[in-house]
Amino acid sequence: MSPPSLKTRQRLSEVRYEIRGELARRARELEAQGRTLIKLNIGNPGAFGFRAPDHLQRAIADHIAHTDPYTHQQGLPEAREAVAAFHKARGTPNASPERVFIGNGVSELIDISLRALLNPGDEVLLPSPDYPLWSAATILNDGRPVYYRCTPEDGFLPDPDQIESLVSARTRAIVLINPNNPTGANYPRALLERIVAIAHKHGLLLMADEIYDGILYDGHRFEPIAPVAGEVPCLSFGGLSKVHRACGWRVGWAVLSGDPLASGDFHHAMDLLGALRLCANVPGQFAIEQALHGADTIGALCQPGGRLYETRRALIESCQASEHLSLVAPQGALYGFPGVVGDAARGFDDHAFALEMLETEDVLIVPGSSFNVPYRNRFRVTLLPEAAVLREVFARIDRVLSRRAEAAGKVVPLKVGAKSAA
Repeated sequence: MSPPSLKTRQRLSEVRYEIRGELARRARELEAQGRTLIKLNIGNPGAFGFRAPDHLQRAIADHIAHTDPYTHQQGLPEAREAVAAFHKARGTPNASPERVFIGNGVSELIDISLRALLNPGDEVLLPSPDYPLWSAATILNDGRPVYYRCTPEDGFLPDPDQIESLVSARTRAIVLINPNNPTGANYPRALLERIVAIAHKHGLLLMADEIYDGILYDGHRFEPIAPVAGEVPCLSFGGLSKVHRACGWRVGWAVLSGDPLASGDFHHAMDLLGALRLCANVPGQFAIEQALHGADTIGALCQPGGRLYETRRALIESCQASEHLSLVAPQGALYGFPGVVGDAARGFDDHAFALEMLETEDVLIVPGSSFNVPYRNRFRVTLLPEAAVLREVFARIDRVLSRRAEAAGKVVPLKVGAKSAA
């Protein structure tokens, strides 16, 4: 007789992560059959031929002999000093090495920070669409995600009045993802000021996912929230994965700013949880100082002629040329979040469309509903491939949408009062 099945945590049934979920598993099956796929589901620069800058690689190689021992649970002293200096230079109040936490990527630090903050039933205000790790980490730390809308009609920017209307006695934090994944929205200072005022009024922690802070287009400027927040407690997240194209190194940081007295207990909780996992990956930490204070290697990629800029141009032009697509042009980050419109949108289901693109066109995209939105007519693509590749992808997308629009046009709706055939 076989043993009984192992039971898993019930709250896992509430967690979605389609970026690496069912569609990605199906993609691996197709690749095993010999199919060649264009995979646009993950913002993973190394998978598209990008390399971490040479001076960051040298920094690790030059210090490899010093990477064997554990380090302090908050990170290497020199790495924390580099992060603190970077934040101090851009106006973060009370930025000091003692208030910097190095983690195995921002993902680990999001989990640790929510575990330090939440009691069962506490609420976190999250953007919709969000990066789904935020929802998952909130749920798995016994919290409740409460979503504020970021609609395409508003350029995917949130409405502060709506955010404040969602604050309850259980609300503990407001999360911002800026520049935004998946939409590419970039938050102006005036908007940040209003959100800070809400956090101050209600005693909430600001949690700012700023991993794309150096990736902006068409002259858009990044506004960090910590300088705006002043003495309001704020946790700002950054790392090497995106701006410095070093996802696999798993190096992220979080900087706790604002009044130290107001956030003292939270600081100690973060430190305790960091100590329980001993420390973050040590080799990659030696690249932090060069990344933050060395040569800029991302700016040229985001300017006309740069690879990211030209792929973004291909996205915008492809959507403009299609009668089936609408797009809010991304101002930053590494993604586009197009919407399906017109006849092609009739009866449209984003997951079924993503599966059709995979099965018939060898393209892997992410359904928009994976990002915790109430609608099902959007999908996300990454801007990391060459421009020509993305143009080919959208030619295939338009081909599938044209078939759908044609089929939808052939369905004649019944007139009011008419009876269908028995």
